[in-house]
Amino acid sequence: MKRFIEGLDRGQTSLLPECVDDYVDDENPVRAIDAFIDMLDLALLNFDVEPKATGRPGYHPATMLKLYLYGYLNQVQSSRRLERECARNLELIWLTGSLKPDFKTIADFRRDNGSAIREVCKQFVALCRDIDLLDASIVAIDGSKFKAVNAKAKSFTREKLRRRLAEIDEAITRYLGELDRADEVMEKTGMVMPEARISRVKKKLAHFKKEAANLRAVEQRMDTTGETQVSLTDPDSRAMATTSKQPRVVGYNVQCVVETKHHLLVAHEVTNHGYDRDALSMMAHAAKDVMASDAIEAIADKGYYKGEEIVACELDGIAVTVSKPHTSNAAAVGRFDKADFIYHADKDAYVCPAGEWLTYHYTNEEDGRTLRNYWTNVCGQCPVKAKCTTGKERRVKRWEHEEILDRVQKRLDDDPAKIPLRSKTIEHTFGTLKAWMGATHFKMKTMKHVATEMALHVLAYNMMRVIAIIGVPRLLEAIKG
Repeated sequence: MKRFIEGLDRGQTSLLPECVDDYVDDENPVRAIDAFIDMLDLALLNFDVEPKATGRPGYHPATMLKLYLYGYLNQVQSSRRLERECARNLELIWLTGSLKPDFKTIADFRRDNGSAIREVCKQFVALCRDIDLLDASIVAIDGSKFKAVNAKAKSFTREKLRRRLAEIDEAITRYLGELDRADEVMEKTGMVMPEARISRVKKKLAHFKKEAANLRAVEQRMDTTGETQVSLTDPDSRAMATTSKQPRVVGYNVQCVVETKHHLLVAHEVTNHGYDRDALSMMAHAAKDVMASDAIEAIADKGYYKGEEIVACELDGIAVTVSKPHTSNAAAVGRFDKADFIYHADKDAYVCPAGEWLTYHYTNEEDGRTLRNYWTNVCGQCPVKAKCTTGKERRVKRWEHEEILDRVQKRLDDDPAKIPLRSKTIEHTFGTLKAWMGATHFKMKTMKHVATEMALHVLAYNMMRVIAIIGVPRLLEAIKG
């Protein structure tokens, strides 16, 4: 062993005992975790900080919060793994004072204090605002699908149920036919099918009959409750489409808002809707409530394009930049789209591609929207009518808030680089979170508990970002200052 670095002799005793505070240096992130949790008024956040008068003493909520925040910051979310780390991890020995709670105690704390833990996440976002890290004027909004603790085989829609029941009925018919043929052969020839094969067929038949009974129970539940989807393991999770190249995910759609300057996650919401179009104003208002500036601009992709949501943001002073999806049926078959008709506000009329004026005729309501209708009576003599409409004349409808949508479109046309800015800002955040979470993103079930898990992930992500931006010493100064 000459000329190699050698470790300590395990039998060597120390003259002076080690100091626990020497286990971590001054720039170790655990010092920031310790200071942040100690700064909080846990009673005000609805943690139970009053010890019970009888029975075995419990652990203080601050200790358990520090344990969980450390675990999520280091991709250790399992209560059993956290229990093991408490006995061997020097940073956790320093952080918890050598306490070793068992995994059940650790898991129960997360389960029983969900709403309070979510408030802790908001407290750190408020701290970021207080130290001027949320002074950006632009935020990016997006949603991403996160996997739940529910296999695809345990998630059903009506269509999937009908398809699976048809497959099972076909299999049952096939196996019953095989048994009938065996009986027929034995009656005619006296030959007996091998016992192993008969046993296999009967086992298969019993399996399919049991599965069919279970699926029909699910179908009856849908008929009774009116549900369109049923997930057997996590009842709140839903099957959601991701992209055309990827399969459906059974899980949750997590809506997030990330500011574009420091890439801090300022707001999030766990939903089980497979679409984003109803979430724009909700997330934009949540971001406005926590950002340092009242005048913010929200960028989102075309999945958020919905007139009512855009108008709600604009009327509240939140500028929105959203791509408009191409969903015109006319354009799909080669005819002129509504975008080819130019509106002139001074005349309250449209000019068609052939140069004719479409004037206002009447106002009506459709699906709760007030619409103004425009057309001209010269379409019959138009040489390009075949490229415009198959009807008597081409009619254009204008929503009463259409000028707001025009303003949003002009904002995007003036600065098209904002759409790539959205993806560069928020897609990296989702990638980091999912890499931390592992193959199965959530470990708890139901919306309430999944929201608690997501809050812990967001809290850990934001703390990691702040440490990367200003460092542990400055963060400690901000917490104590």
